[in-house]
Amino acid sequence: MKPLNKKEISKLTDNEIIHLFLANRQQDYFSVLYKRYSTKIYSKCISLLKSEALAQDATQDIFIKIYINLAKFSEKSKFSTWVYSITYNYCIDYIRKKKKDKKIFSDEIENAPDIIDDVNDSELMELEVKRLKVVLNNIPEGDKAILLMKYQDDFSIKDISAALNKTESAIKMKIKRAKHKAQKTYKELFSDN
Repeated sequence: MKPLNKKEISKLTDNEIIHLFLANRQQDYFSVLYKRYSTKIYSKCISLLKSEALAQDATQDIFIKIYINLAKFSEKSKFSTWVYSITYNYCIDYIRKKKKDKKIFSDEIENAPDIIDDVNDSELMELEVKRLKVVLNNIPEGDKAILLMKYQDDFSIKDISAALNKTESAIKMKIKRAKHKAQKTYKELFSDN
């Protein structure tokens, strides 16, 4: 089989590119994956790490992890889900190390009381964008991450479950609690307005 040119490579699916890269380690294949995902990864890193320099370093580190572990991608989920899993886990691990606090979610499933009043998605989405940014910056990073995965990145419960290596029911509870925390924080910050 003759080598593909860059235009032909760019038309391939992620999985096709991965197979070709793993077969012959031609850097043009990995470069296409880098071009497709580097901006998205950087955006996620900057939203979680809140520093351009940290986000740039994280993006490079994440691509090194992707490069090294590409053979482990099993195609059980979409490649984008796998990439975002690595991205979120990298950022959350960095935040954990920085804060030296292993617990970044506001509540742990095992020992938190159940929240009876559920927060409707529509209520959360009604928050003004500026206020929502303030709220997201005032809730624990794990809660922020899971809400961004669900509502900004439009991940399914199954995708979030795979990315965070948790059961789907645990993810549903984490989302429920994160929404409750966001609503409570919103009321605390903007109740006078």
